Amino acid sequence: MRVTFPHMGTLSLAMRALLENLGLQVVMPPPITSRTLALGAKYSPECVCLPFKVNVGNYIEAIELGADTVVMAGGIGPCRFGYYAELQREILADLGLSANMIVLEPPQGMVTELWRKISSLTRGHSFMSVAQVFYFAWRLAKGLDGIEKTLHQVRALEKTRGSCDIIWNEAQNSIGQTRTLRGLWAAERLIKERIAALPKKTCVHPLRVGLVGEIYMLLEPKVNLGLAERLGYLGVEVHRSMSVSDWVTQHLVPDPRAQVLVRKIRQAAKPYLRGHVGGHGLETIGHSVLYAEEGMDGIIQVLPLTCMPEIVAQSILPTISEKYGIPILTLVLDEHAGEGGLQTRLEAFVDMLRARQRRGRAITSHGN
Repeated sequence: MRVTFPHMGTLSLAMRALLENLGLQVVMPPPITSRTLALGAKYSPECVCLPFKVNVGNYIEAIELGADTVVMAGGIGPCRFGYYAELQREILADLGLSANMIVLEPPQGMVTELWRKISSLTRGHSFMSVAQVFYFAWRLAKGLDGIEKTLHQVRALEKTRGSCDIIWNEAQNSIGQTRTLRGLWAAERLIKERIAALPKKTCVHPLRVGLVGEIYMLLEPKVNLGLAERLGYLGVEVHRSMSVSDWVTQHLVPDPRAQVLVRKIRQAAKPYLRGHVGGHGLETIGHSVLYAEEGMDGIIQVLPLTCMPEIVAQSILPTISEKYGIPILTLVLDEHAGEGGLQTRLEAFVDMLRARQRRGRAITSHGN
């Protein structure tokens, strides 16, 4: 069995650790490139969302390298993500690229069902040993997520542009290759020391912007065109509403502590959206309200073209913007999105936020 999976931020590194620790042969999908996107767009339905197309491109390129099994997450509710696996299986079959697809869906409180679905990957491992392997993979993802979160906030202060990018590449290489908790802790400590020693600008008041939207578009930088990095270069402290490790504890293997935040998000969204609309539409509204209440300077929603849950959320965001007086920018991306257009929109948004920030300080100074 030669196993592969789609790229989605740090998920691919955690998945590789998980499968290798189970003794499986892993075929890492090549990095997402224009070829990946071209393949996915060519063989996918024209109006399907961008994450679907990129996934198809990932699978084709991995199967070309010898993969025969695909592991992916599944979804529930009114979102097309729940249908990805079946349609993608048909697409691969039509291309003569047969592959066994193992879909890990949210167990909705029944962890035994999740265990049944992954039994074909466990190769006779006991439940306890598999649980330990899953914990390590989650802990690896959590470590990377924590470092990425810090870099999203520090990048706005770096004296030499690209310093945070170098550290992030080092973190992915060192932590991503670790296969023991002791090694993981040591690698994390070294990376955190590198961040602490990074020369930073002083007397700078960076803008604070919250990122909300569809999870794949938030987490995969090759698809969102490096959104968080671009904002950091513009002097923005970025706060992203989701991460891989958070998604696992909120949806796949629910953790009581994570559920506290889930309830807080739902409560914040309740005045505007009471029911689940699929995907992360509800979370987009809840996080936007919480970001506004935390005093963020602005919010950016990012979604793939034709994403139904996020379109619902998009229609509600102007109400939140008006109530809290917070600017909200919506970015809709597909395979035709260009870096130049995105950069122009981000620069204009940041310029507007900075002007608001200056006016606010002037008013405060005058009042004093």
